[in-house]
Amino acid sequence: MDGTTQSGDLSGTSFVGASLRGARFVESDLTDVVMRGVEVRGLDIDAPWLANGDAGLLVNGVDVTPFVEAELDRRFPGRSQRYARDPDELRAAWAALERTWAATLERVAAMPDGTTDVQVDGEWSFAQTLRHLVLATDVWLRRAVLGVEQPFHPLGQADAGAGSTDLDLSVFTTRTPSYAEVLEARADRVAMVRDHLAGVTADDLAVPRANPWSPEHPETTLSCLHTILEEEWEHHRFAVRDLDRIEAASGA
Repeated sequence: MDGTTQSGDLSGTSFVGASLRGARFVESDLTDVVMRGVEVRGLDIDAPWLANGDAGLLVNGVDVTPFVEAELDRRFPGRSQRYARDPDELRAAWAALERTWAATLERVAAMPDGTTDVQVDGEWSFAQTLRHLVLATDVWLRRAVLGVEQPFHPLGQADAGAGSTDLDLSVFTTRTPSYAEVLEARADRVAMVRDHLAGVTADDLAVPRANPWSPEHPETTLSCLHTILEEEWEHHRFAVRDLDRIEAASGA
């Protein structure tokens, strides 16, 4: 028995004197969890939507969310621009993002062969991350903003999270593409966002759009572009985190 719980509702459960040492929570809802008198040395939390919550994250009564956000912005120059609101700021935000990814691609190119296919702790490989960002562009730009009837590149990488069940998976390849193919698809989608931003106006940004996963939830062109920027920065953070682990494991 490996102790894995794939699903289940433990809402309202009290754990008293319990040992969860070494436990791993993946895509789990820990909203409003309260911990008192706990031992948390080595606790590792990755919460991509931390800054979007109302309650924040309290540690010993201190909301640490602003500190986390400020540190991430320091580590990743340009990240703070992800909520840019006017056309010029958005163009600058995307240019900063492109520079960040270009540096990371250079780093990966200098690493040993096969690095792009290494998965750390079951997470996506670097190549799979780039494929997912192809999908994110297709969903939020080509589908939501441009209204392309079949917006998906066959190399896009879907995940098991919200919205993925709405995809027609038959449009995606079942083979593992080469890294060169992934880079080509990725470069095409990056250029597509850049080209769209080059001509976008303030009026364009205010145009109502349908949420591609939940059409009943209103969006605008601006909010769709913000989602693309959020996806880009969060997955870049994941990718760099795992590249650091790969290098550490190799003794580089």
